[in-house]
Amino acid sequence: MPTYAVEALDTVTIAAGSPIDGMDLMSPFVWAENGRYRMLVRGVPDPLGPTDPTGLIASGWSDDGLAFTLDPQLAIRPGTDPADADGGGCEDPTVLVQPDGSYVVYYTGVDAARSQGVMIAATGTSLDDLVKRRVVLAAPEGEGNIKEATIVQTPAGDWRLFYEYAAAEERGIGASRIGVARADAIGDSWQSLADPFPVRTESWDNWHLSTGPICQLPGADPVMFYNGATLDARWRIGWVSFSPDFGSITGRGLEPVILPPPPDDRSKTDIAFAASTIVEDGLISLYFSLEDRVLRRARIRYYA
Repeated sequence: MPTYAVEALDTVTIAAGSPIDGMDLMSPFVWAENGRYRMLVRGVPDPLGPTDPTGLIASGWSDDGLAFTLDPQLAIRPGTDPADADGGGCEDPTVLVQPDGSYVVYYTGVDAARSQGVMIAATGTSLDDLVKRRVVLAAPEGEGNIKEATIVQTPAGDWRLFYEYAAAEERGIGASRIGVARADAIGDSWQSLADPFPVRTESWDNWHLSTGPICQLPGADPVMFYNGATLDARWRIGWVSFSPDFGSITGRGLEPVILPPPPDDRSKTDIAFAASTIVEDGLISLYFSLEDRVLRRARIRYYA
């Protein structure tokens, strides 16, 4: 079986003076653009008060992929109308850079009551001028909290949207699962397909699953670094590979790729959560968060 081995772990920092200073940091979506690294990242007030947003999304840049400076203006902030789908918070950004250099950003909108999450699209020619367009995916009856978008194109030219959702009661009360939908083109309606892979009852991912980034190295199948957890929500990062058309599973790691160290404060969340990848110098740079508050980068090598 192929192996994905971590060769280095680095801390990702945010320069002081950002619009999310003092907040917990999550969901670092990083990509390469014009010789620099760009990032969207979620900030969460700490402590989170009853009227605080569950997330604000800021944009930034870096020359080395580790030390980031954030732009002075937030990229995405919650809606101000109580009826807005994102009136309670904005979470989990995912970026598509279009051929003309414009952006499509999928993010999770949380309602003002913090009872439901939906997938929302925003577009723009710059990250400080994004316009919210529409809800692109909402949960069917009995399920909920659509979040954590991962978007890939197949060799045939159509698209897949992987996402996390809260499973219906008969599939596990309070359990997260990974769903997938297809569309012929970005901007079309998404049509849900069968879930791509299940939990494993005797493993570290026996209760929760959540979407992670997908990347592909030369000569390898596309791989998702997904998030899995036990009933007590101890989240780790593993891998699963797909056929090129994303129609079948070709491999799945037996053990986590990243196992978080024990938190300094044992009352903190025991979690490592993958957000984005960049392929560079024959290695995979995986950006993730620890304890839902700090950012890290892993450098991962693939062995066939």
